[in-house]
Amino acid sequence: MMYYSRLRLLGVAGICLIGVLLCLPNFLSAPAPSLPWRQIHLGLDLRGGSYLLLQLDLKSLEHDRLQSLQDQARQTLLNKSLGYRDFVRDDASASLSFAPRSDAERDAAFRAMQSLPPAVPDEFAASEKDGRIVLTLQHDAMLARAREAVAQSIEIVRRRIDATGAIDPSIAREGDDRIVVELPGVSDPERIKNLLGTTARLTFRLLAPNPSVASPGSTMLEDESVHAQIAVQDHVDVDGTDLTNAGAVIDQQSGGWAVTFQLNSAGATAFANVTRANVGKRFAIVLDNKVIEAPNIISPITAGSGQITGGFDARSASDLALLLRAGALPAPLSVVEQRTIGPSLGAASIHAGIISLLTGLLLVIAFMVLFYGRFGLYADIALFANLILMVAILSLFQATLTLPGMAGMLLTLGMAVDANILINERIREEVKRGRGPLQALQAGFDRATGTIVDSNATAFLAHVMLFVFGTGPVRNFALTITIGIVTTLFTTLLLSRLLVVRWYALARPKELPV
Repeated sequence: MMYYSRLRLLGVAGICLIGVLLCLPNFLSAPAPSLPWRQIHLGLDLRGGSYLLLQLDLKSLEHDRLQSLQDQARQTLLNKSLGYRDFVRDDASASLSFAPRSDAERDAAFRAMQSLPPAVPDEFAASEKDGRIVLTLQHDAMLARAREAVAQSIEIVRRRIDATGAIDPSIAREGDDRIVVELPGVSDPERIKNLLGTTARLTFRLLAPNPSVASPGSTMLEDESVHAQIAVQDHVDVDGTDLTNAGAVIDQQSGGWAVTFQLNSAGATAFANVTRANVGKRFAIVLDNKVIEAPNIISPITAGSGQITGGFDARSASDLALLLRAGALPAPLSVVEQRTIGPSLGAASIHAGIISLLTGLLLVIAFMVLFYGRFGLYADIALFANLILMVAILSLFQATLTLPGMAGMLLTLGMAVDANILINERIREEVKRGRGPLQALQAGFDRATGTIVDSNATAFLAHVMLFVFGTGPVRNFALTITIGIVTTLFTTLLLSRLLVVRWYALARPKELPV
């Protein structure tokens, strides 16, 4: 349809103007109050920053599960009035064994072990060997648990990094037990490494009857408040997973920094029960198998809140509160590889990317003007608007631009030119058939529109799949291409047609310059 109403004209022009306004924050040094101040973030390969490859300690995951399974087994036997002797954990074979109190209770104890609820389906198998009942963790079940632990760790790592104020970090799984973290703009990642390397599993446990000697069911842990070993019961009375909030405050009594915490209803009930039943005893606050402090229980604590002191400064108290709010990692993370990319390399990449983008754009502009004259010039104007709209949309969503993303933008410009070439060739064909200028324009645009929409629709779906299932550079490339396809359809089918229609309405040519 070779007619544009005033409303349609204003709509196309308005979208182009909004695109220009959204692009401006990327080129201005100071915010302008009247503009939505959203900018494109540069990726690690352009801005520089830090790259960390983290590995989840799956052996620790198995060890912790054996420990919790032992607590479950003991509690189940006690609830059923069944005795046991000599619980033994074997980390090498991922098994747990014990001897029943008597042969008469053997069958009942075996059935009790079979009734233990698994954390994942088919998690362990119960068997008998040399008069002992053995619980063995199954390999496939532990692999499933490991995959779940990695997914959980990625979410916790994301929460911890977001709380530090890092801009647009990239966090992704690599392999079965590794996590890749990219931090654009972070040239000194030591604080991030310390935060990610801390499991931050907080537990509350009673001390052993004799704190200086480990007895069955207890373990010697480092007491950081006195720098000595202390025996702490293995049974966890209150788990840090029941925490709902934590914050750094100044202790009113000592004047030093402390960390306050708040428990949910289940944690508050458990905290109240254990403190009510153990008034006068010492209660250890354990963080990652180290005792922060072990105060005496003076009276029952029923409010579900408390305070941790331990010689904190402002940074350590804030970091501990951050870790507790983000949640504990299911297992420790270790840094396998670390790389720092300097800003000079990022600046060189930006320079090379901009040069390639501008060179490609200028060559395309020259080609279109040379081969299609005035219509080629209109195609170039639409091409420039296409680039502005791509940058505007990336700015609006504060997307991250990487080198593959810049390559995607350049490829989009080539695809946009293809669409304009198709329209101009269709118009040429209609002119050669003897049609008048208006009829040639109408037929050329109409015949080309279906082909352009079909080809771009298939490309759009393909790149959406790349974005959904791809990672890292592939996603960034697919993102810019996907946005570029949308802007290409707008500039090719609406803006370039608008320019041609307005020119024809003013000039009324007898022949078309194609």
